[in-house]
Amino acid sequence: MSHASGEPCLLAMDGGGSKTLLVLIDRDAAVLDVRRAGGTNPFDRPDWREEMAGLLADLPGGIVAAGFGMAGYGGSPAISALQDDMLAEWGRCPYVVRNDVDIACAGAFGGGPGILLLAGTGSMVWAADPAGRALRVGGWGHLFGDEGSAFWIGREALGTLTRALDGREPEAASFVAPFCRFMGFPDDPAGIDSALLDWYGGLRHARSAVAALTQGVDSLAAAGNGPAQRIVEQAAAHLARHVDAARRRLQRPDLSWCDAGGAFRNASLRRAVIDMCGVPVAPLLPPVGGAALLAARRAGWDPDAAWIARLANGLTDAGLFVPASS
Repeated sequence: MSHASGEPCLLAMDGGGSKTLLVLIDRDAAVLDVRRAGGTNPFDRPDWREEMAGLLADLPGGIVAAGFGMAGYGGSPAISALQDDMLAEWGRCPYVVRNDVDIACAGAFGGGPGILLLAGTGSMVWAADPAGRALRVGGWGHLFGDEGSAFWIGREALGTLTRALDGREPEAASFVAPFCRFMGFPDDPAGIDSALLDWYGGLRHARSAVAALTQGVDSLAAAGNGPAQRIVEQAAAHLARHVDAARRRLQRPDLSWCDAGGAFRNASLRRAVIDMCGVPVAPLLPPVGGAALLAARRAGWDPDAAWIARLANGLTDAGLFVPASS
C-alpha cells in the first residue's frame, strides 16, 4: 500500500510501549499506507524520538489532520511536554494527541461510553460514561503499578521460580522444570541459577522480555500447573479491580467493558477476567482506528457508523484488526 497522490488523507498513530503503528487513511476510510516501528514510551524508551522521527519522515502530501495515541501522554507534565514539543516541531497539519489507552477506548466504543481494559506490557483502564465524563484507572507504570499486566505476570513467574529454587516456596516446586524448559534453561537444577542470571544480564529491554514470559505461564496454567494457575488468577483479580473501580467511580455498575492488549491473547487470563467482570463487548475498531476517528473529527469529516464500519473492514484487510466474529 502507498499514497503519493496528494489526495486528502488522515494520519493515525498508535504508539505503545512495545511497538508503534502509523496508518494513512483516505476520506472513504480506506487504508492507504502502513508503517511500523519500535516502542515509543518515553518512560523506558530512550530512543522514542528517533523511532517517531523515522515513522514521520518522508510522508506524502495531502494529510489534512492527524490523531496521535502516545504511551505516557497526559500523566507526567514533563514527559507530556516533550511529546507536545516533538509534535509541534513536526507540525504538518492540525492534530489531536491523547494517551494511547484513550484512543483505544475511542476505537473500541466508536467514541461512545464504555470501559477499555488494557492488559499489554502494562495495564490500565480508560472509561467514559454516556455524559462524556472520562477517567483513568491504573497506568502507573511497572515500578509501582501495572498489576495484572504481561510484565506483572512475567515478574511473578520469575519470583515464583526463584523462591521455589531457594526453598522459600516449596509448594511451587512443580513450576520449576516446565517453566525452565519454556525459557530454554538446562534440565540440570544446578545449572538453572547461572542460566537465569545470564538471561537477565543479556536483556536489551527488560520490560518487553519479562512480559513475553506470560506465554509460558499461560501454557502451564492451561495444562493444569497449580502455581501458574495461581499467578493467572491473581492477575485476573488485579485487572477486575480496575474495571470495578471505573464502574464505581462513574456510578455505572453495568457499564460495558472491552478488553485490549497482548496479555488477553492468553486464553486462561481472559477467561478468568470474564468470570469476574462479565462478558466483554467486541471492539468496533482497534486502537489505531480510535486515532483515525479523532483525526477525522479534527479534519471536520463526518465519521458516522458507516464510516467506522468501512474503516474496520479496511483495517481488517490490512491485517491490523481481527473482528470478534472472525
